[in-house]
Amino acid sequence: MKKFTCVEDIGDLRLAVAEAMVVKRDRFAFTELGKNRTLLMIFFNSSLRTRLSTQKAAMNLGMNVMVLDVNQGAWKLETERGVVMDGDKAEHLLEAIPVMASYCDVIGVRAFAQLNDRVEDYEERIIEQFIRYSGRPVFSMEAATRHPLQSFADLITIEEHKTKERPKVVMTWAPHPKALPQAVPNSFAEWMNATDYEFVITHPKGYELAHEFVGNAKVEYDQRKAFEGADFIYAKNWSAYAGADYGKVLSTDRDWTVDADKMALTNDAFFMHCLPVRRNMIVTDEVIESAKSLVIREAENREISAQVVLKRILENLK
Repeated sequence: MKKFTCVEDIGDLRLAVAEAMVVKRDRFAFTELGKNRTLLMIFFNSSLRTRLSTQKAAMNLGMNVMVLDVNQGAWKLETERGVVMDGDKAEHLLEAIPVMASYCDVIGVRAFAQLNDRVEDYEERIIEQFIRYSGRPVFSMEAATRHPLQSFADLITIEEHKTKERPKVVMTWAPHPKALPQAVPNSFAEWMNATDYEFVITHPKGYELAHEFVGNAKVEYDQRKAFEGADFIYAKNWSAYAGADYGKVLSTDRDWTVDADKMALTNDAFFMHCLPVRRNMIVTDEVIESAKSLVIREAENREISAQVVLKRILENLK
């Protein structure tokens, strides 16, 4: 594996999940792979689970790890070509990338959508520049349009807890006070569409995702109807995607909050969320604290998804 930004990069999902289970049984079985190798983790945005889980995964593999927070520990970086750099940005990404690459063997990048320009966000300009100019394997620790490490961890979690071969998985929009990117829902949809699960997306009108991510999923605008018979409920907020509404909050309707009443419509479904979560907006205390809540299991599996990806990258370097 030379890069990891989407589901296609992981290949056969059954093999990937099987490898994840091998790693989970013995996280330190492959420490020789990372000996004398260095991972550079670059954060353009805040992180808790991604930073800790990926660093732990690299350490499990015997790697050295460097972490750079661009907003606190580096010069402000210009990312666009052709600009006159007479403002507060002292260094261009085109010089910074090869310099950073010279100090490491593998690069992880985290850079969110700005939600100002849909074309710019969906071109993934930052991570694509790292892929193009670093000369190193690059993996996404969340980008403008996808969060593949999270989606891989979600898949592992579902596979560990499903009670039938083809579960019904429902991704539901839920209210949030701020405008959030579509990266997590896009990515979750992409990975679910790559399985043979029954996959349903439910959201208010105006929150339709890009067609390439919706894929073959059934879109249901009635949340309660979507929940009927579900085995897994995956809650997530996202801002509008379409047209002039891109990046806007169109609704904060609390009727879409996941509560016990709605979960009672399901097939005793598990509740999932990538975290951090706004309690009693996205989901009620009762649901997230219930025995059917998998949010901590998902977070734990972030270490496993990252370790499988890093393991494959390191195997390619040998």
